Amino acid sequence: MTGSAAKSAWPPLPLAEWQDTRDTLHMWTQIVGKTRLALAPMVNHWWNVPLYVSARGLTTSRMPYETSGVSVEFDFIDHTLVARRDDGRTWTMALGPRSVADFYRSYMSGLRSIGIDVRIWPVPVELASPIPFAEDETHASYDAEAVQRFWRTLAQADRVLQIFRGRFVGKSSPVHFFWGSFDLACTRFNGALAPRHPGGVPGFPDWAVREAYSHSCISAGWWPGTPGGPVAEPAFYAYAYPEPEGCPTAPIRPAAGHYNAQMHEWVLRYDAVRNSTDPDGDTLDFFQSTYEAAANLAGWNRAALERKTAATD
Repeated sequence: MTGSAAKSAWPPLPLAEWQDTRDTLHMWTQIVGKTRLALAPMVNHWWNVPLYVSARGLTTSRMPYETSGVSVEFDFIDHTLVARRDDGRTWTMALGPRSVADFYRSYMSGLRSIGIDVRIWPVPVELASPIPFAEDETHASYDAEAVQRFWRTLAQADRVLQIFRGRFVGKSSPVHFFWGSFDLACTRFNGALAPRHPGGVPGFPDWAVREAYSHSCISAGWWPGTPGGPVAEPAFYAYAYPEPEGCPTAPIRPAAGHYNAQMHEWVLRYDAVRNSTDPDGDTLDFFQSTYEAAANLAGWNRAALERKTAATD
């Protein structure tokens, strides 16, 4: 997709305009995501815990519960949270300005109203100074228009990552939304064990980090920016673990992409893509060129891991 139609499909999302809402939504997705963590069987690298981009927002997909199942979806078109059971029971909560504490109480009560009794660790993860959900009256914003732009951006990033994922025939993660780090990601593996991860990630136990990075990988994705972080605006990213020598100086495409030494990641600003004449092409070029750089430097057997043609892109 190129030209004006492509550009209009990628909405503006400056962090300053919705930071309070972003922070609140981050906590809400953690509460719902922890439900999946509690109910879904363990899958390598924590693939059992993320959310997925849906036709209306973000969803847990179907989670097993006793002998049946349940799903929970953030609907960012009608701005509702909907829990659905296999037997037809449904619970719905309107999304609007409300504290994390209120959301947490209403959500847990709503699940119980349709017969779902689940226990979650009631504290956010991957944050330096987390506030327990039941005590968080600080985060209480909801800008519906900004949330919808966030979802539409996720939908575009998800679409392009799905194309990129199809080029790889080795072990690859789904395209999924990690509610801890609040980003969309897809990760490729070459089958080799990775060195023991040093840990030290704020709010993320070392044993959990080591499960996530137990095998050598190259990851790509998108995130909406981190307040006070080294990249505070929306951006695409890519990185390798373990990181081979030479990544900082490896050539990548497009020219707007660069290596961030503080993060040890390649970064491409979302606005550079959004204002491009070919957003899809630039995004795919970034994912492909950073993968090639890392895979070549790390000596991956690319011939065995990649699809022979990409004619269907």
